[in-house]
Amino acid sequence: MMISQAKEISKKSKSSFYYAFNLLPVDKREAMTTLYAFCRKTDDIVDENNLTSETKSKDLQNWKTELEKCLLGESSLPLLNSLAVTINQFKIPTEPFFDLIKGMEMDISQSRYSTIDDLITYCYRVAATVGLMSIEIFGYKNIATRKFAVNLGLALQLTNILRDIKKDALAGRIYLPLEDLKRFNYSEEELFANVYNENFVQLMRFEANRAKAYFENANKNLDIVDKPSMFAARAMQHIYFNLLKKLEAKNFNVFAENINVGKSEKAIIALGVWAKYNLVY
Repeated sequence: MMISQAKEISKKSKSSFYYAFNLLPVDKREAMTTLYAFCRKTDDIVDENNLTSETKSKDLQNWKTELEKCLLGESSLPLLNSLAVTINQFKIPTEPFFDLIKGMEMDISQSRYSTIDDLITYCYRVAATVGLMSIEIFGYKNIATRKFAVNLGLALQLTNILRDIKKDALAGRIYLPLEDLKRFNYSEEELFANVYNENFVQLMRFEANRAKAYFENANKNLDIVDKPSMFAARAMQHIYFNLLKKLEAKNFNVFAENINVGKSEKAIIALGVWAKYNLVY
């Protein structure tokens, strides 16, 4: 019954995550579906617009408490009990789950990041942690694959930030490091006013190159022996790198239109990566 609920959460989102893991073997697909549902539910606590920060913090703390209980087999929540089964089945370290919650706490308590180091801490907690959870389900032999997961998570989150600048600004949030805004002489006020000028383009190009560097570091840390089992992660990588290229092709004018990778594109990319690693390697 819990798998059905988790599947419903996954299908409803129609995220890149969904398209990437839909071609996994049944046991791993169900595990990833449960993992995704946990991540989605954790994120939803913070994204609930009608709640105060105080209420969100309380709800997130209750969620953390239930996570701790589920690891002891004592949670009253079916989703978390299902997650505990997945954690035990695939021997997933539990630290990334709690780090993810720390990342959500950052979203409640702050809406600016002064330096790139501050931002990378946030990106690690909300994205790289998911990669570290996921690779345990995918299975790997080379320890460097953990670095692949971390770097890929950072690349995906940085790309997300570039895509969502307008939406985040509407919510009063700026994820781009303030030191970078200063570097390119682009102000917070201009961002909130959706000012699209050469300074903004240069700022975005700088951040896009930073994301590319993390994509490249991910590639460098994925040995050929682990490429077949990582095809779902590689599908995510291709989808988001495609998004980054679309942003570049539009000269980063995220204020004028929503730049995304379409559902059919996601499905085609995921299928292509699956075929490559299942037929070639």
